[in-house]
Order: sequence, then structure tokens, then C-alpha cells
Amino acid sequence: MNYLVTGGAGYIGGTVTRLLLQRGYTVTVYDNLCHSNRTALPDGATFVQGDLAQRDLLIDTLSKGKFDGVFHFAALIEAGESMNRPDLYFRNNTVGTLSLLECMQNTGANHLVFSSTAACYGEPKRTPIQEDDELLPTNPYGESKLLSESMMKWFGSQMGLRYAILRYFNVAGAVTGYGEAHEPESHLIPLILDAALGLRDSIRIYGQDYPTPDGTCVRDYIHVQDLADAHLLAMDSLNRQNRAIYNIGNGQGFSVRQVIESARRVTGRDIHVIEEARRPGDPAVLVASSDRIMRDLGWKPNFSDLDSIIASAWEWHQKLRAK
Repeated sequence: MNYLVTGGAGYIGGTVTRLLLQRGYTVTVYDNLCHSNRTALPDGATFVQGDLAQRDLLIDTLSKGKFDGVFHFAALIEAGESMNRPDLYFRNNTVGTLSLLECMQNTGANHLVFSSTAACYGEPKRTPIQEDDELLPTNPYGESKLLSESMMKWFGSQMGLRYAILRYFNVAGAVTGYGEAHEPESHLIPLILDAALGLRDSIRIYGQDYPTPDGTCVRDYIHVQDLADAHLLAMDSLNRQNRAIYNIGNGQGFSVRQVIESARRVTGRDIHVIEEARRPGDPAVLVASSDRIMRDLGWKPNFSDLDSIIASAWEWHQKLRAK
């Protein structure tokens, strides 16, 4: 099997690329390296440096590759940044996805697994969230992904695209030799681990008055290996079904304070906390129901304990920062 991975030099895309290679598949990574670098690419993957807006390059890549499927991760992912620069997010995420869909249509590629987000739901009316719950994003990041989902629906019904949408929650952890390292970093767990290593003075908690047990935001954390497994199962399922939408999560919620306490246990380090005001666009609680993908595809998370997820990230993080 031969696959194209857009955004394959990133954290999640890079993990999926490694899993595909481990299983003996041929992989081409298409990435503009805007938040990553070539050192993140695994041996064995063909690399094309390009942006989704470069239609000629994208069509040439798809035409030459004759891919069995496309995994689409290329996107900007910072909800807070999207509140300040919605234009960047709609251009990069939504228009970029449209370019990919058109180029796939032009070259005959019609199997797509799309990296979506729990941010499509906005403030959920119930927990855990199910796939048919109302979609009301509270930030442009979530809206940019939801618009992309809407385009896939029409490309599917009118043009024969077979697609799986994976809406996932907070991703963490590391696999052997590869973990989370965004530049700049804004995700909670790697920031906490930087504080544990003394590379930053403190970790900030944004908002202490949410309607949650301890007043801080609650999120569902999924290990990146479990998430990668779900992507491969979803791609395989497109040989049996035309479309699918799945939540990917552990079904457990942990507050920001609980994540910090877990990191203190795992690292054995003191982590100084500074409390700040809420950030706009942050929902109070996001916890997934993954019953559908468990039932349909037999997926289940192997890393359900927060301490074990953070422990794998801590092992990777220490090696990363020692370089």
C-alpha cells in the first residue's frame, strides 16, 4: 500500500508516518515545514516540501504517487492564535483542504482520512460528547475544521470521495524516538515538562472560574500511539464504507490542575503555577465518547491512565531537551 501524508513532519502526522512505515507501507510526506523541520522525518519516507496552495506541485505529487489513500494533517492548530488571526486559519486550514480535495479529484485519489478536532463542538451540551451532537465552534480554528468537514460531505455525495473524519481531543505522549515538539510550543503537557526541567520558570493556568470541580478547564487526553492506530483502522474501513465520523478519546476528563499534579508525580519535580485570566474561545469541558469507533472498527485505547501518558512524554522530553 502507498500513502500520502500531508503534514507528516508534525507531531501526529509524523507518528502516523512511522506507524505506516513499520507496517511495511510506502509513504510520501507532503509538508511546508512551517512548524517543523526535516529532522522530524523518519528514514524511509519520501519527502516533498510544499504547501497545499501549490496546486501544480500537489497535483504532480498525487499523479506520480498513485496513492491508495491520503492522510490529511496539514493545518494550523492553535485555538488562541486563531482568535487573533482568523484569516490565517481559514486560508491555511479551510482553503488548503479545498485545494487538496480538488487535486485529489483531478488525479483520481478518493480515499481520505481527515484530522479534525473536538473544537468543532464548541461548548458541549452534554458529556461525554457524541458524534451527532450539535456543532457550534467557539473559535476560528474549530470553524475552519468544520468547514472542511462540510466540503468533504459534498465531495463525497457528488464526486465519490470516500472519507473518514476523526475528531480528536488533546493528544499527548510519545512513541519510541518521537514525541511532541512544536515551535513555538503552546500545548499544556510539553510546557509543563519544560517547567519540570527548569527551562521555564512556571506554568500558567488560564481561568480558575470554569464550571468544573476545581475551576480549571477539563480535557480528554489520548495517547498519540492510540490515535495513530485509529487513523490506520479508519483508512482500512474506507474499503467497506463510503464515509465515517469518529470521536477519538479516552472518555475521561482531567482538569489543568490534575494534569499538573500528574506531571509532578511522574517527574518528581516541583512545578510553579501562575494563575491568569481566561482565554477567549476555551470551552470549559471537552470529553469524548468513542463508543462508535470501538463498535465499528474494534479500536480501543491502550493508554488510558494519565500518568502513563505523561511518563512516555517525559522520557521523550528529557532526551529532546538534552540535545
